[in-house]
Amino acid sequence: MVGQFVENFQLKDQHENIFDLYHNLDKKVLLVFYPKDRTAVCSQQLKNYQFYQSKFQSKGIRVIGINVDNTYSHKVFCEEINVDFQLLSDKNKTISRRFGALNLLGMNKRKLVLIDTNKRILLEEDASYFSYPSADDIISKIELLKI
Repeated sequence: MVGQFVENFQLKDQHENIFDLYHNLDKKVLLVFYPKDRTAVCSQQLKNYQFYQSKFQSKGIRVIGINVDNTYSHKVFCEEINVDFQLLSDKNKTISRRFGALNLLGMNKRKLVLIDTNKRILLEEDASYFSYPSADDIISKIELLKI
C-alpha cells in the first residue's frame, strides 16, 4: 500500500550475493515481481527494463527482479536475455507473500513496488499475467507523481 513502511529483507541474487534492501536504499528500489524465468512475456519485460536502465538510473531508481525461481535459474535466464540487474530468489515465498505478489497457485503475479529511500512505498501496481507495464509507462507514472 502506498505510504506504507517497508521492513528490511535479504535474498540471494543470480550470483549468490546477498541483496539487503536497506543497504540499497541510497536510491529508490523498483521491485519487479514476475511469474517465471525463461518465459516469453517475462523475457520481454526484463529485456525492456534492461534496455531502459539509463532512464531508470536518471530518475534515481535501481531495478530489482524477484520471483520464486532459484538462483541458478536466474543466472541462466540473465545470460540468455542479457540482463545485468539483480534477480532475487524468493524460494520460500516470504517476500512475495509480504508484498501480495503471489497468485492462488503460489506463483508470482506480475507486480511493481517502488520503494523510496525513506523506506516507504511510493507506487504499487499489479499487472496482467500476459502483459507488463513498459519502462516508458513506469517512468511516465513516476513523473506524473513527481517522485
